Amino acid sequence: MNVLLFLIIAIVVLLSTALITIHLGFRAPRNREQGTPKDIGIEYRQLHIPTHAGKQLFGWLLPNNNASETLIILHGWGANAELMLPIAVPFHHAGMNVLLFDARSHGQSSSDTFSSLPRFAEDLGEVIDWLKLNYPEKSEKIALLGHSVGAGAVLFECSKRNDIQAVISLSSFAHPAWVMQRYLKHFRIHAPVRMLVMRYVEWVIGYRFASFAPLDTVCKIQCPVLLVHGKCDTTVPVEDARAIMANCPKPDLSLLEIEDAGHDSVDKIEEHGSELVAFLRKSGFRV
Repeated sequence: MNVLLFLIIAIVVLLSTALITIHLGFRAPRNREQGTPKDIGIEYRQLHIPTHAGKQLFGWLLPNNNASETLIILHGWGANAELMLPIAVPFHHAGMNVLLFDARSHGQSSSDTFSSLPRFAEDLGEVIDWLKLNYPEKSEKIALLGHSVGAGAVLFECSKRNDIQAVISLSSFAHPAWVMQRYLKHFRIHAPVRMLVMRYVEWVIGYRFASFAPLDTVCKIQCPVLLVHGKCDTTVPVEDARAIMANCPKPDLSLLEIEDAGHDSVDKIEEHGSELVAFLRKSGFRV
């Protein structure tokens, strides 16, 4: 009887530890901004965007005189608006308004119970609607740019809307299940257990992975899409971007592969700013 009781307690402890670990994994590290766009010579308006969930999203609007087109930029996991400023510069210099913001539980935005790609997308949707309501004169055309999880989020949100004119995805994965499998394999977890973990994660976030996998959401987007991926990305291999291209043979979908760039190589991507701006020009933006 004592042995049986010990086994039951051990199983309960192991399961509890596993669940706590999973939940902690969905709490992104919070890195608050240390500077502002003015530090790099760009005037800005600080934003506190209210959401229907009662949260506040922190952001910066980098306006351009008389510009009616805006690029909205979304960071990746554990990042913030400031880390995406280098990417914003070429678009702002090209004459666009740029809006950068922090997703929930990131930067200076309100906290929430957990973070996930669908929640990033929900926040993005709130920002798009807020911009159109409060700055209609700057919303004639809207483009989206996201990095990593933020890239998957802009693709997911855009797949559900018809008011976006172009999307740029930096280092997006093809399918969240592939990411989970790659991550869990590092811990030498057997396949059946990995499957249970993934089903539990889907239950926690309230979405099946397939419903927001870029492999499929890209196919539903009605505007031009540019995938940008570093050839040296070891977090999300460039093969993910190639898989999206193969699964969605659309004339307005293109891929830019960057030599010597890793997953977080914003500096390398920034060097190709003129090509990103050219993509928007080709998509009908006046830049």
